[in-house]
Amino acid sequence: MQDGIDGQAVSEPVAVAPVSLAQGAPESGGAGPVRASGVHSWVRDMVISVVVSAFIIIFLYQPVRVEGTSMLPVLEDQDRLFINKMAYRVGEIHRGDVVVFLYPHDHTKSYIKRVIALPGDDLRIDHGRVYVNGTAVEEKYVPLRFEDDRSAPEMVIPANDYFVMGDHRSISSDSRDFGPVERSLIYGKAAFVYWPMDQAGVVR
Repeated sequence: MQDGIDGQAVSEPVAVAPVSLAQGAPESGGAGPVRASGVHSWVRDMVISVVVSAFIIIFLYQPVRVEGTSMLPVLEDQDRLFINKMAYRVGEIHRGDVVVFLYPHDHTKSYIKRVIALPGDDLRIDHGRVYVNGTAVEEKYVPLRFEDDRSAPEMVIPANDYFVMGDHRSISSDSRDFGPVERSLIYGKAAFVYWPMDQAGVVR
């Protein structure tokens, strides 16, 4: 598991069809092959389950742990969640996505933030109010108590860059501090929280 995220789909058991055994006493020596066949089937199913689970975790999903409170209230400190590593290999990044990326100034660290503006967007922040392409953004994911009054000069997001911010605006270190994030540094989309159980659910 990767730790230190600021700010896997679990494989289902293989269903084994019930086997109906013939009635009556087996012939001498018949129990051995039946029992051996059952063990072979069980081992085969276990191997398939492990391979499928490994494929999903390695190529599709990755478990991570959140450190910090910059994404409150959606994500809390020490939440465990799965990120979808394939989402942006086959699809596009959208405004509002919660993404995981390598910190631009230190690629040994990963951050998790929300995408606010896309390449080519005109962005400005006026006393905490975000405007994209001249329109105020409705940010229902930012509770009133987490707002701040920081401003940022108007800018056009460069090609292949994304402007990201934490939902807890008053404490978040984000693109207002380190600038837009290059597309190549974004490697996953937050999918769902799996621990603690009372917080489990899809990340929105």
